[in-house]
Amino acid sequence: MSIETFASGPMWAGFIIFIIAMLALDLFVFGGRKAHRASAWEAGGWVFAWVTLALSFGALLWWHLDGTVGREIANRKALEFLTGYLIEQSLSVDNMFVFVMIFSYFAVPPELQRRVLIYGVVGAIVMRAAMILAGVWVVSEFAWVLYVFGAFLLLTGIKMLVVAGHEPDLANNPLLRWMRGHLRISPQYHGEAFFVRIGGLRYATPMFLVLVMIEASDLVFAIDSIPAIFAVTRDPFIVFTSNIFAIMGLRALYFLLADLATRFHLLKYGLALVLVFIGGKMVLAPWLHVPIHWSLAVVGALIAVSVMLSLILTRPVRVQPNALPRSTS
Repeated sequence: MSIETFASGPMWAGFIIFIIAMLALDLFVFGGRKAHRASAWEAGGWVFAWVTLALSFGALLWWHLDGTVGREIANRKALEFLTGYLIEQSLSVDNMFVFVMIFSYFAVPPELQRRVLIYGVVGAIVMRAAMILAGVWVVSEFAWVLYVFGAFLLLTGIKMLVVAGHEPDLANNPLLRWMRGHLRISPQYHGEAFFVRIGGLRYATPMFLVLVMIEASDLVFAIDSIPAIFAVTRDPFIVFTSNIFAIMGLRALYFLLADLATRFHLLKYGLALVLVFIGGKMVLAPWLHVPIHWSLAVVGALIAVSVMLSLILTRPVRVQPNALPRSTS
């Protein structure tokens, strides 16, 4: 099976330059290097900007293809992008819940969260790019791998349904336990620094532990999300762009919704059902064809219903973050 894509080298280069430019603006122009607490207005503005950019990209993609390869292909590729973006954006919300848990556990001050999330976004982009390239190559060489991806997503979705009501025990996380057993860790934060010298010895700060846990969660979610997009398209350009747009808006979405995370307690069930649907679609592909627009409708309906039910049936949840000395030493 060959790799089919409409994207030319200049299109790839242009998109990558665009992403680098947006990251540079965030880091050097819009305060990404300054420790401050992002306001709801600031976060909301960035969420609106990234959603608008993603939809504009989809429209521009349709316009370009309509004028070069025809209306039919333009419609199909634009739907693939929108469906892939919705799936990746939905799954990235689950990543947001993990960010909330990590920051709460380590009692990270709000003004110190912004920078570590920027590093998390950059790390996620690098990991997604590598996994997309590997996934496209594997699928092109071994088509049966798609059924393995489907079974994996199906089982993952079922597991999420079973454990959705349980909070992970971060204190017993193997990676965190290893770092605590092998690193000297300072008992306090030192601004945004990851390492400091105390008494002539080099110590990792709690912020370094947070960064590692954020990057680890990005890797775990990439393993889920990359197979999911292959249920929609095998075009590497669509896979990459839909993933990156979802990732770039994740940090702003976190600052906008972090305080409301407990109100969306049923969203995890909706996300689990999305994975079950996508995995089932991939496994049953030889016998059952689900058009892209139906996939888009089903995913959108599952997310919308779970969000509405969460808001209607909001339950009070008491968050008791660990004290800083206990959670970092």
